[in-house]
Amino acid sequence: MAPPPAFEPVIDQHDTWLAVNPVQGCPKGCTYCYLKDLGLTRAKPAVRATPEETLRQLLAHRYYHPELVLALYTCTDALATPATRAHLMALLDVLGASAVRNPVCLITKCAIPDEVLACITRNQDAGLPILVYLSYSGLGPDIERGIDHAALRANFPRLHAAAVPVIHYWRPALPQNSTPDVIEHVMDWAARYAACTVAVGTKVKPTALDQITELWPELADPHLDPQAADSVWPRTTWDWLHHLPDRYAGHPLFQTNSCALAYMLGRADRAGVFNTPTCLAANRCPAAQRDRCQRTVPGQHPVTETDVEGHLAKIGHPHLPYTLNPGTRTVVLGEPVPLRDRHNLAQVLAVTVRSPQDPGERYWPGRLSGGQPLIIDARP
Repeated sequence: MAPPPAFEPVIDQHDTWLAVNPVQGCPKGCTYCYLKDLGLTRAKPAVRATPEETLRQLLAHRYYHPELVLALYTCTDALATPATRAHLMALLDVLGASAVRNPVCLITKCAIPDEVLACITRNQDAGLPILVYLSYSGLGPDIERGIDHAALRANFPRLHAAAVPVIHYWRPALPQNSTPDVIEHVMDWAARYAACTVAVGTKVKPTALDQITELWPELADPHLDPQAADSVWPRTTWDWLHHLPDRYAGHPLFQTNSCALAYMLGRADRAGVFNTPTCLAANRCPAAQRDRCQRTVPGQHPVTETDVEGHLAKIGHPHLPYTLNPGTRTVVLGEPVPLRDRHNLAQVLAVTVRSPQDPGERYWPGRLSGGQPLIIDARP
């Protein structure tokens, strides 16, 4: 008998956004999915909170801040079933009718029917900022099991025609989708309709190494440490990104999701990416966005010890020892704290957070702990 599902909190903090998960469990069976080891793939979606309860939990939560981006339904695909679509539409209407004006992100691989598109546009018109991430990377039905890829591709022109902002989510990068012909089949289509692409490689959380090595046997090499990397890339994909064909020169392409969100929302970087090697060499950022960061980042409101102590207390860590370097906006915590708390502190105060690693952490710390991309050569 399969173990019971391990549900995530309804309100949770990820590295670039606040996750809102009132429904959990996905009927699809993507073999790389980070929900797989939680027992939440090939599963009937379970309602953990009604739309009204979700709003109440969000506003009362210690992580909530009106500037944070909300990512809805990261523990399912809300477009996968009639019941989840109905829940999604009700939640968007509840958010649209409330005072919440946090930007809202919806991530999907499934077809977006007319009634959901109408719900998105009416709540946009009501003042709720909504971005749609279309997760499309050129993998086939042998890996993305249950996904209608023709319907996924059809989402791009439909959303574009309806003036719904689209971010192309190109992930994961695996050997199976790393050849130039597969990459360019994806990018030729996405670049026509999406405002930008986010390419994040493959993330390997501590509990999922065996799951990923079934798809990518090279990662089982004992000399490698894919879990410590910010992301893992096939050499062919990495090289393609760094020698981008001229026909994509006008299409923004980011390896940091925080930068894509800043670009889409007309904001400057708050995640400590500006002027780093990732900013300068990896992200293909429009000149106007770089100018926005150049003008805005150096003039950010100074962070103080009062700010740090107040927010640490809010998220449940009063009296936690730390040091603050105001010039670099770096907070070094003296004790391990959950990764989600570190992410929230970083996002709300626009600081870089360092701390000892919690040995029980289930998620990838990546760039937050100084992780770098890991590039894997193909076997001879």
